[in-house]
Amino acid sequence: MRPVSIVGIGQVPVQKHYPETLRELGARVVQLAMADAGVDAVDALFAGNMLSDELQSQKHIAALVADEAGLEGVEALQVRAATATGAAALRMAFFAVSSGEADLAIAVGVEKMSEGIATPALAKALDSRQEVPTGATLISKNAELMRLYQQTYRVPPDGLAHFSVNAHQNALTNPIALFHKPVTAVDIMASRIIADPIRLFDCSPICDGAAAVVLAPTEQAGSYTDAPVKILASSVATDRFRIADRSHPLVLHASRLAVEKAFQQSGITHTDVSLFEVHDAFSIMACLLLEATGFARPGEGWLMARDGEIGRNGRLPLSTLGGLKARGHPIGATALYQTCEIVQQLTYRAGPNQVENAQIGLLQSVGGAAVTVLTHILGV
Repeated sequence: MRPVSIVGIGQVPVQKHYPETLRELGARVVQLAMADAGVDAVDALFAGNMLSDELQSQKHIAALVADEAGLEGVEALQVRAATATGAAALRMAFFAVSSGEADLAIAVGVEKMSEGIATPALAKALDSRQEVPTGATLISKNAELMRLYQQTYRVPPDGLAHFSVNAHQNALTNPIALFHKPVTAVDIMASRIIADPIRLFDCSPICDGAAAVVLAPTEQAGSYTDAPVKILASSVATDRFRIADRSHPLVLHASRLAVEKAFQQSGITHTDVSLFEVHDAFSIMACLLLEATGFARPGEGWLMARDGEIGRNGRLPLSTLGGLKARGHPIGATALYQTCEIVQQLTYRAGPNQVENAQIGLLQSVGGAAVTVLTHILGV
């Protein structure tokens, strides 16, 4: 296995709705990433998309995007891992290059959630026999976790609100973020309840977007860019599919296993991490991931947010360009946006959102109700 680096990135602003088609959005970011890397061809393309079957009646997204981008004859495969789909595409591109099967590979994620009702389609990430028939959704399952967390650790009603406050603050100065409006804990608690105790401002939005990255062998990366970023680790782990079957629901076993694998692969420790792009689809998920990865003790993740430790100048900056909550969460593209953002941070291209002395970025992407968790560590 040879070392792999990111040599090009491409992303479009996250929007409530794009008039362009899936193929057009996907092809656009592929071309942007290739232009950033200074290449006009790649050996392989891996595409992440979760919802096109239901919302666009379209399968075979990878070949569709490759064709639209003018990559005739390229190896093109679609990858899925529910809401962690973009990270799965990144992992497959990483394997293609690290194995020597490809010298240049691109991971692209694209999603158009605005063209239908997304919630029931997203619920297909749950158990179709034992959960969905009861009316369960990803929102309701996260609400179960949030309720249990608040009860177990006696967290006040507004205790988790500061994750959203931080995300919105960071999105203010990210030109491609969906939201550019600050919120307070009072605003969050005043927003309507979606699934008690989750409120509207605890949730990531329905939106459209696309992002892509180009990967190359590290030994060749300098021929494509003056500022390559190494992929130091790529890992994945799973948990029991249903929350009800887990002995400790508030311990995200897949997150813990995946980060332990990634730390072992990369040789780094918690104190080496400069920033964490966390899967903050819901405030409770950001909190539980902080605890599962070992950055906070059980029941204390919310205190890190409350006390400002997750801000850009805090002990562990989180969601540095707005996260899923405020940049937006176009499912298949989300982890690729996060990857692009870590690259921006590590190459000092994050503008006013720049984290000082950024050297190592941690990315976790969550599939379903924390069933599948992919972890990537990037470094310079």
